[in-house]
Amino acid sequence: MTTGGIAGQVVLRAGATASGPPLLLRRWTDADADALVEAYRDPVLRAWTRLGVPDAGAAARWVEVQRVGWERGDRLSFAVLEEEPGGGRVAGNVVLKRPEPAGPVGEVGYWTAAHARGRGVAPRALQVLTDWAFETFAGQGPAYLELMHQVDNTASCRVAEKAGYGFERVLPAVPPFPRDGHLHLRRAAGVPVRW
Repeated sequence: MTTGGIAGQVVLRAGATASGPPLLLRRWTDADADALVEAYRDPVLRAWTRLGVPDAGAAARWVEVQRVGWERGDRLSFAVLEEEPGGGRVAGNVVLKRPEPAGPVGEVGYWTAAHARGRGVAPRALQVLTDWAFETFAGQGPAYLELMHQVDNTASCRVAEKAGYGFERVLPAVPPFPRDGHLHLRRAAGVPVRW
């Protein structure tokens, strides 16, 4: 379910499952700094991301990058919260990158906080983001969404498959990425195969 629009506040939701509570996806705020620093303390998360968030200053800069991305319309990043009575806890991040906002291709990315892994947070959040992107930008934005990860990140491969992103091909390593990667692709309804 979607509320709001690109010009206003965008809030997305995913229902509860047997393994986890409902999810709320909303823009990152300065109030998320502590949760962001806590998430980046996890060595597994740091192994798969290029940038660290070791302290409050770095968290403030990270949140500012997300805010600017929304203003420009080229990086639409959502804090993923597990909704619980009395509030919610940051469980991850999903992002839609649009290097050419009106272009045919976008890219998605995500991470999950250590405490939320194994409960289907990433595939549910990615599915909601994907549906929203194709609905919101139909005819004026990405018709294809790419998802890339290193070949040895098997968890990301499973997330991609669960969210309907089919494996396309292996990508050669390109700095700063030290290993080959996987390219997964999802097409909007009615869009032909690209390759």
